[in-house]
Amino acid sequence: MLHGLKLETMSNKTRSILKGVAVILVLLAVLMELKIIIIPAFVAYKLWIVVIAFGLLLIGSK
Repeated sequence: MLHGLKLETMSNKTRSILKGVAVILVLLAVLMELKIIIIPAFVAYKLWIVVIAFGLLLIGSK
């Protein structure tokens, strides 16, 4: 476990926030791929943004 963090006791609000952040990160990555939004500091890290979003989604799921 993550340094004693019990995922079983996570509230539904926290789960919803994690899922929302994951969706926002994926949308950001997609918009950067379509060249609609360009954030020069993050262009090289689009893959890792999606990987982090997937991890947040896994943590937020039951």
